[in-house]
Amino acid sequence: MEWSFKTAEELIAALRSGAVSSVELTDEAIARIERDDDVTNAVCVPDFDRARAAALRADQARARGEERALLGVPVTVKECYDVAGLPTTWGMPPHRDFLPAEDAVQVSRLKEAGAVVLGKTNVPLGLQDIQSFNEIYGTTTNPWDPARTSGGSSGGSAAALASGFGALSIGSDIAGSLRTPAHFCGVYAHKPTLGLVASRGMVAPSEPALPVGLDLAVVGPMARSARDLTLLLDVMAGPDPLTHGVAHRLALPPARHERLSDFRVLVLDEHPLIATGSAVRAGVHRVADALADGGARVARHSPLLPDLTEAATLYMQLLISGSVARFPLESDEQLRTRVAGLSPDDESLEAVRLRALLFSHRDWLQANHRREIHRHGWRQLFAEFDAVVCPITPTPAFPHDHTATPLDRRIDIDGVEYPYFDQLVWAGLATMPGLPATAVPAGRSAEGLPVGVQLIGPMSEDRTPLRLAELLEPRTGGFRRPVSAGRDRS
Repeated sequence: MEWSFKTAEELIAALRSGAVSSVELTDEAIARIERDDDVTNAVCVPDFDRARAAALRADQARARGEERALLGVPVTVKECYDVAGLPTTWGMPPHRDFLPAEDAVQVSRLKEAGAVVLGKTNVPLGLQDIQSFNEIYGTTTNPWDPARTSGGSSGGSAAALASGFGALSIGSDIAGSLRTPAHFCGVYAHKPTLGLVASRGMVAPSEPALPVGLDLAVVGPMARSARDLTLLLDVMAGPDPLTHGVAHRLALPPARHERLSDFRVLVLDEHPLIATGSAVRAGVHRVADALADGGARVARHSPLLPDLTEAATLYMQLLISGSVARFPLESDEQLRTRVAGLSPDDESLEAVRLRALLFSHRDWLQANHRREIHRHGWRQLFAEFDAVVCPITPTPAFPHDHTATPLDRRIDIDGVEYPYFDQLVWAGLATMPGLPATAVPAGRSAEGLPVGVQLIGPMSEDRTPLRLAELLEPRTGGFRRPVSAGRDRS
């Protein structure tokens, strides 16, 4: 039997019954990577010798009667996580030889749960792109069409899952970096509530692995099924043992409902600042129809929805000012001249991003205050609704674009060009207030490319969008195995 495209839940059942061993699963996964990853280039740092040794230990532990959440399950890890003995570069050439001495807290949790780490997956330079390519490891392609991107910055992880390279992966998200690759590659991902999952050791190689989190940024699970997301989130969730974990334990509330017919859902398919492509709009409609067919209460408008234009503006201000704080510009004289030349009436997102590059602390505090007002608005909305369904990006996976200056790139939406980074507004809808959001497959475009949507839920109620994703899975088709270009040679 072939195991590479089974869910983690199915693999665990097979391991428990003795139908397969972890060594067999690991050998099959390694063989598939060695055979098929030459084009996709998802697993940039293999760790096969240690994976085989870990699989053998998992089988021995099971034979002794041990039981752990992921015992013997092959997984991958995004390159930006520290794994002792493997390079952590974030795709930055000056750090190509950096070897951390300790595992990131989430890598430790994977190993404690018994997972077998196959290796690390590719990322963009500094994790700062919607694609995954860098000078060290090259370009990760989309398993459905090698001419297109797998997304970023967790593009390697999404491509690995879609290709059958391990049952689970862990990624990170500040600008849709979990959700966009899942949408582009046809898999599942969950952006947890801000602060729910400890991120120590998911840090640029020039920085110490401190027990602090970055504003907007989260780490989270990726999988080929909705139930596997919950399985992996339960392993990952909880405070850092060096800080809040000293005095606190996590107890996530259950999902608001167990039946689809009990859910109240707001569906959005239009944004005031960017068009929604026809393929993505169709995906949103497929999910809306599945909800309605299942008896859920579906609405298309609500006066309680926070203003989408201001939400996008605040998101860009917080994202860009935070990015510059972590990766300072070498010189900002030309930038100051450009900003000074902007019309006071220019409220485009391009202008917002430029001004945010020069934000003062006072500017940031003002934006943060407005964020709190938006959070209050979301609390009011989630008193009337249980989830919001909306796009992740306006298009399916787009062709590779390695234009040296990302600000010069454009995204084509049904024949109309928009600034490249404007497509982040949908991802920012959940990121700016720190809400949980689950990316789910929602069919295919006319070209056969995967299309996904996100299910945004109430803060700290992560099980609500995850449960909704589980209920929708059989109605929307869930994960489908890529068969493009004759590269599925199993």
